[in-house]
Amino acid sequence: MAETANEDIAMMRAISRNILTGLITILPVVLTIYLCYWLVVSAETALGGMLEAVLPSGAYWPGMGVGIGLLAAFVVGLLMRALAVRRLFALGERIFTRLPLIKSVYSAIRDLLDYFSPERKRDFGQVVAVTFGELQLIGFVTQADAARLPAEFRDQDAVLVYLPMSYMIGGYAVLLPRSAVRPLDMGMEEAMRFVLTAGVTGEPRRAPSP
Repeated sequence: MAETANEDIAMMRAISRNILTGLITILPVVLTIYLCYWLVVSAETALGGMLEAVLPSGAYWPGMGVGIGLLAAFVVGLLMRALAVRRLFALGERIFTRLPLIKSVYSAIRDLLDYFSPERKRDFGQVVAVTFGELQLIGFVTQADAARLPAEFRDQDAVLVYLPMSYMIGGYAVLLPRSAVRPLDMGMEEAMRFVLTAGVTGEPRRAPSP
């Protein structure tokens, strides 16, 4: 009787492990597909509705809203290469950053989206190791230009490093001497995933050689 009970318990544990493994495997794929689907549907709903109101009857086809959104983003990206357009955009941005309440929301969204910009990744792309006594932490250089640091630190050969905490519960931005950080041969995305999951993602892949 006891052996039968132990076999049942072992079987239930095996089933639970398989279910958990399946969820861990499927959920990232499902959530990624759902996010892409949500973005496409949201863009189509917002822009497609405006196109239906403007275009003659029967001229609208499903998917035109997403196409117009991508075309608009492409055109804005081209225009931002012009100095006059960048200055005009900067003027409008200064107005946003001076409005109560709006400035907090806009600045937060702007900082988040800047993380994905190609220009920003040149500064934020360096993965480094920071040593505190016998501890070594993985961090990301967020500011290496002394001119953009607070005035009190500009005469020091220092860099600003972000040290994320595991499981997305926060992190620290620390100013360190450049000699105190050691560059690591890791890609930013892989290193961030490795740190945020506390290393459960396995051995990080090396970053491709430039």
